[in-house]
Amino acid sequence: MASFLTLSSPASAQQVGALVSADPVVETPPGMQAWRIRYWTSNAAGARQQVTGMVVAPREAMPREPRRVVAWTHGTSGVVEKCAPSVSPGFYDATPGLAEMIAQNYVVVAPDYPGLGSAMPHPYLVGTDTAYSVLDAVRAARSISGAAAGSRFALWGESQGGHAALWTAASARHYAPDLTLVGTAAAAPPTDLAANMRQASDANVRAMLLAFTLHSWSQHFGYSLDGFTNKSTQGVIRRLAENNCIELHNKPKIGTILGILAVRQAMGRKDVTRLQPFAATMRANSVDAASLPGPLLIAQGSKDTIVAPAVTRSFAKAVCKRRTPLRWLEVPGGGHTDSARGNATGETLAWIAARFDGQTPPDDCRRL
Repeated sequence: MASFLTLSSPASAQQVGALVSADPVVETPPGMQAWRIRYWTSNAAGARQQVTGMVVAPREAMPREPRRVVAWTHGTSGVVEKCAPSVSPGFYDATPGLAEMIAQNYVVVAPDYPGLGSAMPHPYLVGTDTAYSVLDAVRAARSISGAAAGSRFALWGESQGGHAALWTAASARHYAPDLTLVGTAAAAPPTDLAANMRQASDANVRAMLLAFTLHSWSQHFGYSLDGFTNKSTQGVIRRLAENNCIELHNKPKIGTILGILAVRQAMGRKDVTRLQPFAATMRANSVDAASLPGPLLIAQGSKDTIVAPAVTRSFAKAVCKRRTPLRWLEVPGGGHTDSARGNATGETLAWIAARFDGQTPPDDCRRL
């Protein structure tokens, strides 16, 4: 039976990782129990923030030992509060491998990230803020008695969430030494943000993600869009960001299509990856291969038009130069969503299970 949670005590109020509330979800898929959570985290400047997420656990008797945890870091869902995955009716279907993870007795912790489900600007592809929110979600889940979440966890994310998973891995040891990371799986992760913005081959999606990025960073960092966009284009960017949440299989509305075309036309000759302060922010929030602990799994569809396969492969080679154990999972002919779904789901979960079991991690660096 789902458990209700008490609020944080005054002594622990605003402590990072402290659970504020856990509201049981009434309707869940068979065998699952779930809670929508609110908890405390910190941003890169050290300011405390209340953020949200979802925790899903097996609906069965309490285990003798704490359960293993998989922190699922979601792909792009939007950049405004209403786009939180935890409030989406499609949450269970949109989370790949969820039924399999629950069947394997994992607790799945799925943070929304700051600004999704919480009233603050969303730091889209901002590494540190996102990573802290993921680690604190894992901590907060341990306060839900019915979940029985332990301190050992793996990371698995796709797209924006692949970026989040890698940044979380890099931050885990110094930010959350009370947790034990066993491995990190990143599916189609944006790593070099500028290179990917230039090389992604789907011009429409690139324009949409550019609008998301510009709106997010203008709100989060206070950057002005004056100087390289006029007021009309700024209005289009704002409307695209504020009116669109991304869900699998949903076709864009006609207004969204027209907005994307307007951004493409207005920004066609301008390379934001070389314009300040956006260029510096892209560099600062790209993933540093030298910062990552192993073992790692990177999955990439060979026909991905959103995250450029060549950029991901180049990053994987940089990881290998650090002699970090890397499992390279290429999906032949796979598009953007295929690197965490289909056959990739089973292979990734098998890799994660082996990390929890302490097996020697495979290393594909020689064939890269």
